[in-house]
Amino acid sequence: MINMDKRNKRMHYFIELKRRHKRHQEEFGHFFEGIECHHSYHREFHRMHKSVKYFRPFALLFNLLILFLLFQLVGLKTIVVLIAILIIAKEIIQVLFFLRLEKRIFKPIEELRNGVEEIAKGNYEVKVECSVSNEIGLLVYSFNEMAQKLREGEKIKAEYEENRKSLIASISHDLKTPITSIQGYIEAILEGNGLLTENKDKYLQIIHHNIVYVNKLIDDLFLFTKLDMQKLNFQFETVLIKAYMSDLMEEFKFELEERQSELIYTDDLEQDFTVCMDRKRIQQAVRNIIGNALKYGPEEGLVIKVELLKHGDFACIDINDNGPGIPEDKLPYIFNRFYRVDNERTKDLVSTGLGLAIARELVEAHGGSIAVSSAEGSGTRFIITLPFAG
Repeated sequence: MINMDKRNKRMHYFIELKRRHKRHQEEFGHFFEGIECHHSYHREFHRMHKSVKYFRPFALLFNLLILFLLFQLVGLKTIVVLIAILIIAKEIIQVLFFLRLEKRIFKPIEELRNGVEEIAKGNYEVKVECSVSNEIGLLVYSFNEMAQKLREGEKIKAEYEENRKSLIASISHDLKTPITSIQGYIEAILEGNGLLTENKDKYLQIIHHNIVYVNKLIDDLFLFTKLDMQKLNFQFETVLIKAYMSDLMEEFKFELEERQSELIYTDDLEQDFTVCMDRKRIQQAVRNIIGNALKYGPEEGLVIKVELLKHGDFACIDINDNGPGIPEDKLPYIFNRFYRVDNERTKDLVSTGLGLAIARELVEAHGGSIAVSSAEGSGTRFIITLPFAG
């Protein structure tokens, strides 16, 4: 029994070694992907190295042998002429050999060395040109791949730094305005002897409004930051989309009726499908889009139409409103954080400029997408797509 256990352990050990060896082979195999004519490569570098190593002693022995035979067979004058011819031929061959060696080995290595020096100086735009198909060419190709990745990394780093500065500037601006307003009204209340009660109540309402705005901005900023860092926890579950959307639209319909707006929901799915989603996060994404329609739509007569339909392997939530629409030049930027189409109008409606950016991040975290189309005077249309489960 003990021998059997040992044998099993030994077998398991060898199988594991074989698996690791196979995995390492696959990892190293990826290194050579993308190299054209990989199977036609010759070991040129090693061949030339051996040629240089063995050429001189072989040539010396060959020359001595020729001289010996010539001395035995012909006269001195003929030997001198033949030696001269051999020396000239040898020099020509040697020149041609070293020219080839210079072109295919030494020059690419020199170019590669210059490229490494440029990388060391921080210049990631360098690219080494090499047309030879040997080990040196493979090394140059790998170097160029490395330089490209370093370039892309520096570009991402620069974009991240620019976004960070822009984010800080936007936060500072968006916090400074309400805080300055709060400070001004509080000072007016504290210093205002004989301040009318109605004015005091008005000031307090404005202060409350700005505090609500600051609180919402902080909440949205916290949520967006967690999304951006991919640290937001999702509670995914398999959901029947027809029942989910029906309940969600009933909730929104009640809310919109209180704001003198109308919501029309249509379910065009012939059969029910399941979607893997976090109920709360998808609800938030839809709420942000509908909230955007409320912010920019007319105060009276706003109609929001929501349609659930199937497109391929995706459930589509089509949200269309009869608002003023979005100008064509501003449409590409509406998912950018802190972007507002109309700053003056939305400030009083407690807009943080993060709603649509958060909606896109939430939908994309579900493996879906969100698209928008609009024209001035013709309303705006958002389409959320979510993949079916299984």
